[in-house]
Amino acid sequence: MRTIAIGDIHGCSSSLCGVIDYAGINEEDTVVTLGDYVDRGPDTKGVIDTILDLRERTRVVSLMGNHEIMMLEARDSAPALARWMGEGVGGNSTVASYEGESLQSIPGQHWEFIEGGLPFHESESHFFVHANAASHIALEDQDPFMLFWEKFRKVPAHRSGKIMVCGHTAQKNGVPANLGHAICIDTWAYGGQWLTALDVESGTYWQCNEEGERRSNNVSLHLDA
Repeated sequence: MRTIAIGDIHGCSSSLCGVIDYAGINEEDTVVTLGDYVDRGPDTKGVIDTILDLRERTRVVSLMGNHEIMMLEARDSAPALARWMGEGVGGNSTVASYEGESLQSIPGQHWEFIEGGLPFHESESHFFVHANAASHIALEDQDPFMLFWEKFRKVPAHRSGKIMVCGHTAQKNGVPANLGHAICIDTWAYGGQWLTALDVESGTYWQCNEEGERRSNNVSLHLDA
């Protein structure tokens, strides 16, 4: 059984369908999606539909991203809505994908998915967060800013002895940023690069883009990097 992490999707449903197929994800796998399903890309609705469908076929663990946080805030606050719909955030693309003009166009099942994102996930050998984690603090005690907003930097290995898998910080060259004890797999799918799906045990990763192109490679993950 594999554990496969998928980086920031940001409305790129074609890329998501591509990596699910290319990686051969099946009912024996566990899929961990790292958050930021919404905004910027063309098809947030299609992304969430695809993940909900995937949940019918295999185990999917979905994390919360900072863009889901902003979307939930936008639902409850007019100033937050204005920020979310503003230039650079991408909320307007999310609303447009539902063929509506407001958040009322979004169905309840999709709101439940967005609300249900987890702050982190752990396996025996890895832990998964959207953005980052302070190396000296237990996951359940992490500051929310660290989990959802902090950029990926050359942090020390986490005290748990587990490898960190995260997204959030776009790698604009389209290649995962690998420190050995930590890896960032946000490879700028919405910006014209790639969506990455990583087998965290083998280090094999599969990438697809919105043009339908595919490629794969391998990284070495180990705590003595």
